Amino acid sequence: MNSALWNPVTPFVQLYRHRTLFRQFARRAIEARHRGSFLGLFWTVLAPMISLAIYTFVFGFVFTGRFTPSQSESTLDYALGAFVGLILFNFLSEVLSQSPLTIVVQPNFVKKVVFPLEVLPASTVGSAAFSAGISLALALTGIALFGPGLDAHAFWILAIVPPVAMIAFGCAWLFSALGVFIRDIASVMPFVSQVLMFMSAVFYPVTFLDKAPLWAQKILFANPLLHAVVSARDAVLFHQSPAIPSVLYLWLCGVLVYFVGFLTFRKLRPAFADVI
Repeated sequence: MNSALWNPVTPFVQLYRHRTLFRQFARRAIEARHRGSFLGLFWTVLAPMISLAIYTFVFGFVFTGRFTPSQSESTLDYALGAFVGLILFNFLSEVLSQSPLTIVVQPNFVKKVVFPLEVLPASTVGSAAFSAGISLALALTGIALFGPGLDAHAFWILAIVPPVAMIAFGCAWLFSALGVFIRDIASVMPFVSQVLMFMSAVFYPVTFLDKAPLWAQKILFANPLLHAVVSARDAVLFHQSPAIPSVLYLWLCGVLVYFVGFLTFRKLRPAFADVI
């Protein structure tokens, strides 16, 4: 048992083994989110668009933000670039905000010994991924039709999104487990999300970080979401290949967080029933 737990392949095997259950709970989470809503699933599109409009007005028009010094970059290009970063941030932020209470609010499953509890936090990621996928499709469509267009560099998104998803899974398992014992984590997460957004260069060019002290730059560049946002924006909007070290670092963080989160969850799981 212990050797299987420490095997880095175990999280992938477990998630694949319970893939049907994972899909069912993810679908249930999506339906529960919009149950009783007049607009229903349309909020999946409307919510990010409203956020985009607000931040674009503030950073694009009020502060005349741009991601490059080029005069050819329009406000619409800036909005599309901000939208790409906002999608990745919202995906991870949603997982962070919901994970701490995932196990706590479903105590009946904890008492079922044969039930794979790791599916519950994973379904949170699946629900968030559904919204992010729709938003990403909208962003790519907007870039293709109204922006500079898409070229072969856009395929880099296939190398950028998976490690972000792995980070989301790892965080979901980690904070859902810790949330059982430390309920304050759920209250702290909104502030963590705010800090994460401004640390991830969603609305400003990464060159702005050059003005920060060296110690601050090291902290900011340690954030894997920063590398994901900048790499995705460069690939789909500015037709540039992302920096290979950034992509490799992103994958390293993805695998590490995925495994550590799963390991922590499995280690703490036996104590869930006693606490809940």
